[in-house]
Order: sequence, then C-alpha cells, then structure tokens
Amino acid sequence: MSDRLLDFPLSRRGDVVPEEGSWLRGQQPVARVRTLSGDMAWLVTSCPLARKVLEDERFALRGTAAPGPYAHTVAPRAGGDAGAGLRGAVMKALNPRTGKGMHGWLRITADRLIDDLMAWGPPVDLRAGFADPFSAALHCKILGVPFEDWPRLMASLDVAFMTSAQPFEGSQLNWYKDVGYMVERLNAPASERSGLLGELAALREDPRSSHLTDEMLATVAASLFGAGAVSTSAFLARAMLALLRRPQLTAYLKDRPDRMARAVDELLRGNLSVGDGPTRLALADVHLGDVLVRKGELVLVLVEGATFDAEVFEHPEILHLNRAYNPHLAFGGGRHLCPASALGRAHARTALTALLERMPRLGLAVPEERLVWRTGLIKRLPERLPVLW
Repeated sequence: MSDRLLDFPLSRRGDVVPEEGSWLRGQQPVARVRTLSGDMAWLVTSCPLARKVLEDERFALRGTAAPGPYAHTVAPRAGGDAGAGLRGAVMKALNPRTGKGMHGWLRITADRLIDDLMAWGPPVDLRAGFADPFSAALHCKILGVPFEDWPRLMASLDVAFMTSAQPFEGSQLNWYKDVGYMVERLNAPASERSGLLGELAALREDPRSSHLTDEMLATVAASLFGAGAVSTSAFLARAMLALLRRPQLTAYLKDRPDRMARAVDELLRGNLSVGDGPTRLALADVHLGDVLVRKGELVLVLVEGATFDAEVFEHPEILHLNRAYNPHLAFGGGRHLCPASALGRAHARTALTALLERMPRLGLAVPEERLVWRTGLIKRLPERLPVLW
C-alpha cells in the first residue's frame, strides 16, 4: 500500500471502518492523498496528531470552502469580524439550557414522530420518518422557522453538502434560495419572529451591528440549519444502525437508561458519518510528526482514524457503551469545537431513549447488506433505514 497514492475520501460506507485507516495510522500517520479534484493533501490518522491539527491555530478553517483543491459546494459562513453581538446570539441559541423547556420539548417532539411511525405500521424508513424530521424540528425551533417548512429546507441539503471537484451552477442557486428564504423570515412581521432569527433581526437596531446586512445574517441562519440538521440526522441514523446490529447493546441500554449519556459519547466515537473529514489550511510551516507541512497546504483529518487509535482508546473496535475515558473528536477541537455539542448530545439522548422505550423490539426490516449508502455527500449516511418492531 505504501507505493500507492490513496484517493480521498477512502469510503462512502458508514457501516465499515476503512481498512486503509489502521494501516496509515501505523505506517504513515501523515500521508499524501489525492483529493476529488486530483490535487494533493495531507491526511492525518493518529489521534494525537489529529488533535494537534484541530487545536493548533496555525491550521485554519477559513478558506477551505472556497474553490480550490478540495471544494465543498456549501457556502462559507459569515466572516470572523461579524461582531460579539452576532456570536453571542448564536451561542445563546445553541445552548440547551437557554431555551425554556428544551429537554421536555425534545421528548414531546420525539414521541409525536414515533406516534406517526406506529400509526403507519411496519416497515417504515427510520431516517425519513424520524431522524430527518426530528433533526429538522430542533433546528427549526432554534431558528424560529415554521416546522411545516422542514421538508423544503432538508431537501436543499442534498445539494448543499454535495462534494464535487469543482463548484457547479446548481449549488449556487440552491444556496441563494436558502439564504433568500432566511431573509424573508428576518423581515417577517415582528409578531411572527422568534428564536435566533428574531435575535438577529433585533441586532439590526443596534448601532454596533450596523455593518451586518440581511444577507450576512441570513447566511448565518442558513449555515446553522444546514450544518446542524445534516449532522444530527446522519448521526442518529448511524447510531441506530449501530445499535440494531448489536442487540446486546440495545438490551444493555433498556436495562440501564441512566447510562445513555455515556453511551451517546461512545456512539459518537464510533460514528462513521464524517466521511470527508474536517479540513484545514496550514498558515505556516508546521511539523506534524515526521512530516513538514508547508504553508498553504491542505490538511484533512480522518476522524475515524483518530477515534479508532488503539494508543488512546482501549479496544477501539468494540463499542463499549460505558467507556469511561473517551476523548473522541466527533465535535472537532480547539477554536472550532462545535458550539452545538451540548445541544447535539441532548438531541441524541432524547431520540435514542424515546425509540428504545417506545419500540423495544425495533429491528432492521431488510438484510444489512441491502442498505444503500449515499455517494457524493460530505456525510456518510444510508439512503433509507427500513425498520420493523
């Protein structure tokens, strides 16, 4: 394998750890790979080096969404000079302790969706009938968007998070359609505004935020919905599949519901939904292990390479739902640690608890090998997850 240049991403399947990951971690923890566009990048697979990339400010997130050697079609977020008011509004919206009754609302919403599934009768698609709408519902509530608009917003994500060697016309049209929708919500009558969009609309009255345009504010809202909804939905689908493949784990959680928080962290560690990995640009020459990464070079982090590192995680190939030490990288690290990590954990705990309580005999409705995995998307996720109970 050492003589062969690997293409990245290594795999689109979310149920099998790419076999190249363990070889690279042991032999070339910082290796050259070829990106979608045919250009070169460094791929980091060991946990300590991956953490360094994510936490070292000499590796920057900015610029990685621009056209170049590794283009994502999702648009970049608002610039770093957006101001404390905007950052504060976003952080407040993403704090599960801020929203009154958020935990109770999450459980009520999960139960309503499960009621619908049970009324339809088995088999049902757990992704389309639960993971997608439950994730969309959370982000609609955070933003102050009518829940009935969730199918239109989620449908946009199939294009927004598509990966391509070069940007294409449809991605721009898709992006500005979503931004236009958020501008409309910003300018809805005051009585109809709530959530983050209500906070952002109010910022326009603050002289310190006079530089913020409607498009900038709408960009923040559209980015938050897109990144948040696709991440939480993909994780839920993958987490449920991991449990459905291992009946002993579902039995463990049914008997020990108090262990759900620790179980969610372990499912996050073993999660393979981050198919294309976090991307960073080197702002200076930096030594990563035995490799000198030059200023301007692209660095990719193979999350499952890092979180299956046996030097850090004991028996990483085993999903141990009571794992005590679990410094996984599912939410990134450093300045770019996902600000919604606490909210994401609460969302996952509620979803899994509700499903296991309400559907204790939940199982796959089709042979596992018949599942179809999405191609050309930043996230690894099954097209459908048919279940019965």
